[in-house]
Amino acid sequence: MTHGDADLLIIGAGPAGLSAAQYGARANLKVLVLEKMAPGGQVLNIDILENYPGNVARGDTPPRSGFEFSGDLHRQAKNFGARFIMEGAKSLARDGELFAVTLSGGRTLRAPALILATGASQRKLGVPGEIELSGRGVSYCATCDGPFFKDQRILAVGGGDSACDEAQYLSRLSEKVIMVHRKSMFRAQRSLAERVLANPRITVLFNTRLLAIKGEHRVTSVILEGPEGSREEPMDAVFIFAGSVPQTSLAADLGVKLDEAGYVITDQTMSTSAPGFFAAGDARSSPFRQVVVAAGEGAVAAHCAAAYVDRIRGLQYQ
Repeated sequence: MTHGDADLLIIGAGPAGLSAAQYGARANLKVLVLEKMAPGGQVLNIDILENYPGNVARGDTPPRSGFEFSGDLHRQAKNFGARFIMEGAKSLARDGELFAVTLSGGRTLRAPALILATGASQRKLGVPGEIELSGRGVSYCATCDGPFFKDQRILAVGGGDSACDEAQYLSRLSEKVIMVHRKSMFRAQRSLAERVLANPRITVLFNTRLLAIKGEHRVTSVILEGPEGSREEPMDAVFIFAGSVPQTSLAADLGVKLDEAGYVITDQTMSTSAPGFFAAGDARSSPFRQVVVAAGEGAVAAHCAAAYVDRIRGLQYQ
């Protein structure tokens, strides 16, 4: 068979893709990683990565940030021999026994095995003013944009792990943080939720929805709807953490099976319905999406991809 440009193509360089790159390269595969942004994915936005095993404070030094953690993963994968191409994948097809990935710049790369680790993007609320004022007070990343609103009025929207983490970070910048969640309780892990509820700098409003974001050239107010009706509140910034949308359009190109929410379905080896096509991380159908889970899935996917490549080349251990 034709060997292609690599033994293993990995699309996405978040924790799943970077872990897969390391394990694939350590298995002596020729590994190519495609990433349209910066290595790290959404982990780059985590201020303190406190729940990754072993990432603990040392004396006065806090646990590594998501940025530092991602940098370490990237260097580690490169040290083992993985190569990185900072370009996005536009489409995916079969070319005989190989996968053919067309990049945004037009060239095509081929490999017998592929791991989709494209993760997920922030879900939009779809409320009036959200798109119009994006970048002018509306944001989806507290660590990216929070410092611009120090000591100002900040609204955080959401009730999951990310929302609670980001609200905690925002509360270090301002004591005027309001957090709204449309349900009667957070869906975040209990320790995160309790920390937010105990924080005197965060006012939590349950059973409350954001209806609209107002302002001409920047955010000036929001419309909230709670148990007592709707009201307008002056506001300088709105940070939205409303969950994620899986980035799995490339899997759809090949007709790979997806679940009802659009996540890729795999078995325990991270294999999809297409032989040689694996998925890991936030793009994969999973009951628990965390950095440690993504890293583990990336390692499993690379291990099983290496076994697949050996098998189709007749090199498997007898």
